[in-house]
Amino acid sequence: MYYDLVIIGGGPAGLTAAVYASRARLKSLLIGSISVPSQAMLTEYIENYPGFPDGINGFELLENFKRQAEVFGAESISGTVQKIEAFAEKDFKGWKIEADGKAYISLSIIIASGARPKRLNLPGEERLTGRGVSYCATCDAALYKNKDVVVIGGGDSAIEEALFLTKFVNKVSVIHRRDALRATKVLQERAFGNKKIDFIWSSIVTEIIGGAKVSGLKIKNIKTDKETELCCEGVFIFAGYVPNTDFAKGLLELDEEGYIITDGNMATSKKGIFACGDCRKKLLRQVVTACADGAIAAFSAQQYLEGLEAKKLC
Repeated sequence: MYYDLVIIGGGPAGLTAAVYASRARLKSLLIGSISVPSQAMLTEYIENYPGFPDGINGFELLENFKRQAEVFGAESISGTVQKIEAFAEKDFKGWKIEADGKAYISLSIIIASGARPKRLNLPGEERLTGRGVSYCATCDAALYKNKDVVVIGGGDSAIEEALFLTKFVNKVSVIHRRDALRATKVLQERAFGNKKIDFIWSSIVTEIIGGAKVSGLKIKNIKTDKETELCCEGVFIFAGYVPNTDFAKGLLELDEEGYIITDGNMATSKKGIFACGDCRKKLLRQVVTACADGAIAAFSAQQYLEGLEAKKLC
């Protein structure tokens, strides 16, 4: 249970770090959570990752990453990390990682725990989650064949998922609090050109309605304060993300939203702990930037470990 490096997270950042760490012959372990899957894994179609001009399914891409890490001997297990704390024993000083009742001791850590969809905390949202309220069109779109659904949000994720939903549903109504989308222009062009998608601008959802399952929404126009109701059978919420960093609170420096603050080398506020991917504070959260983060974090961890070895020799 003693390692040079423990990597927390099995998404693009964590798997890339595992590739680089295993090639450096570090004794490393990747802990990936089944209960909190990578956002990339749930993405039906990734078209902006270099080397795949025809696009690739997110699950397939991650499977390729995983196989590549295994080729170099990367060790991985499934688990959810609950706690990290300092550990010292004789000449060994490092970190103890607790996951699902087991403890793993490591000289260094890379946190690549990603982020999860943000909830809006609307009346009816929690009660109807799984009964018409969803945060993943790729997972649930087939359940709404020939039905009317709503997508809440105006960013890349919202529009990508709205486009995917049109393969199954009768109609998609996109509700956005602004009067223009934030999504990439190419996605906007596709959405505006899709006859199954319509837009409700400058509006917010105030309540999700339903008994045993979703039957509609209450909507408020933020410019006129006019309230209306919209009938639908499914609500897909894409209102941003929350970093999976609860286990790092009180240990590392985080920003006001819970993202881990790092320097350009992915180093955190604690020596020996690095962070990469969607869980860290950064400008752009994409698969390609997560991979770059993971490579840098692994190389930084390698240099950190080499520094510890040099101190021992002295």
